[in-house]
Amino acid sequence: MTTQTLSPNKVRGRQIRLGAFLPGGGQHVAAWRHPDHPADGATSFEVHRQLALTAERGLFDAYFLADGLAVSFGGATEGGSARIAGFEPVTLFSALAPLTTHLGFIATASTTYEEPYNTARKFASLDLISGGRAGWNVVTTATEAAAQNFNLDQQLPHATRYERAREHVGVVKALWESFEDDAFLRHKESGVFYDRSKVHATDHVGAHFKVKGPLNVPRSPQGHPVIVQAGQSEDGRSLAAETAEVIFTAHQHLDTAQAFYRDIKTRAIVAGRDPDHLLIMPGVSPFIGRTEAEAREKYEQLTSYILEKDGIALLNALTGGTLDLAGFDLDGPLPPAPPTEGMKSRQALIRQIADENRFTIRELYQWVASARGHYTVIGTPEQVADMLQEWFEKEAADGFNILPPWFLTALDDFVDLVVPELQRRGLFRTRYEGRTLRENLGLPFPIHPRSLAAPGVQAAE
Repeated sequence: MTTQTLSPNKVRGRQIRLGAFLPGGGQHVAAWRHPDHPADGATSFEVHRQLALTAERGLFDAYFLADGLAVSFGGATEGGSARIAGFEPVTLFSALAPLTTHLGFIATASTTYEEPYNTARKFASLDLISGGRAGWNVVTTATEAAAQNFNLDQQLPHATRYERAREHVGVVKALWESFEDDAFLRHKESGVFYDRSKVHATDHVGAHFKVKGPLNVPRSPQGHPVIVQAGQSEDGRSLAAETAEVIFTAHQHLDTAQAFYRDIKTRAIVAGRDPDHLLIMPGVSPFIGRTEAEAREKYEQLTSYILEKDGIALLNALTGGTLDLAGFDLDGPLPPAPPTEGMKSRQALIRQIADENRFTIRELYQWVASARGHYTVIGTPEQVADMLQEWFEKEAADGFNILPPWFLTALDDFVDLVVPELQRRGLFRTRYEGRTLRENLGLPFPIHPRSLAAPGVQAAE
């Protein structure tokens, strides 16, 4: 990883993009029990600092964090007991950003339980603090537990959450355009601090929000944060095609990933967007060994740490919280799950995994314990690179969100073994292309909608 020569794929203009999904508590439901994993990782700033520095050493585009708005007891979706409590992502990333120079930071925030002004303000602030390296992962937040922390007894219906999300994202983007890029003059001699004509109110009145604006945070070096979305339902795909710049998705097979890729790119075109400005990045959880047997041994070791109660709780959560597995034979098949108003696409994916592999309940929770429906690959650096290359070159992905099963050694395995193999094949950068997240992802700078006009100068002190 020391050469400074641009690879052939870079010359052709297309290389694999890599995100690092690095919750300090671990990705695997039993990660905290691994000998190498700090048991207090979720609330250890030092652990997150090491993860960020390692990800930047590996030339990752961004450090990605999910978030929850309620305590999830048992296994739950986000990593079992070790992730019952943790940092709010934007706060954490604001502390990590000054310790890095190129790594992007993609934090999750909910359109269901946040107001657009607050969302716009905190991400615009992170973008300035990081010098243009922030991204917003747009989520609608499913679970009754979260709803009950925000003045509700039950979560909003799936369709309502996405209606609100669409409006929320639109308002946030409008707020991010409150100031034109050259609005601040800061002339000490004249006393003119900013050009009033280049500050714009939002004046939004909609079904869910009423926001006057303008936002009290200026634009960053990348214009505004990169917008990321992870929905796979029909509503999620529509929202992503209309608004997202990066999509985090989950697939078990090349053909379904290709179908999703084609569908999203087509929807983007219909929405009047350039499909190359929307990057699709499936999740991949790699167990890496210098031999296939060593990789398999790592998988079996981590699997052996899963507690039955955590495995059951994990499946209950991934099937939308509508399926109570208490009393079922763990060595029998997964029973049908009632429909959910939660994560509909993930519920369907878990059912697909169970049926296709004829997994028992125990085998199912063991398989999804690391990736939660994302792709798990077990093998040598060459085998992992083969999988990434095939999906990338056969238009199933523009890049990948890597989910190391435990820390810190599983992330080191990818950085030290797989990244050099991808570089050797000319598939991944050998140095960062720019300083902002947009530049490194190859995404265009968002031109301010008013910047092409020629307004008269109206200065304000």
